[in-house]
Amino acid sequence: MADDEHQIGYQALPRGVPVHASDGALVGRVHRVLDNAREHIFDGIVIATEDGKRFVDAPEVARITSARVTLTIDAAQAAQLPQQPGMVGNLEARAGRMGRRWRRRLGGR
Repeated sequence: MADDEHQIGYQALPRGVPVHASDGALVGRVHRVLDNAREHIFDGIVIATEDGKRFVDAPEVARITSARVTLTIDAAQAAQLPQQPGMVGNLEARAGRMGRRWRRRLGGR
């Protein structure tokens, strides 16, 4: 990563930006940014990988620039990220606040 890359806010992160693991490996490209707009909280990103769309939780995002996203996890850990369809269950397990919100949206399940 070049030292001259300036960080940007997650709200300005465009689709298609390369996502790199902490070891430098390219693991995918930004598909979608997830946030709680009402509370201005960054929840994470969905990345498009060769194996499908994967959810990256906010604490696993180390740095966001207009040229790349760098993760706090290495390529082996990134390969184990949950697939997007299972994201709701994963969010429930990882964040009680988000889990409660998703349960309400799913009718109390």
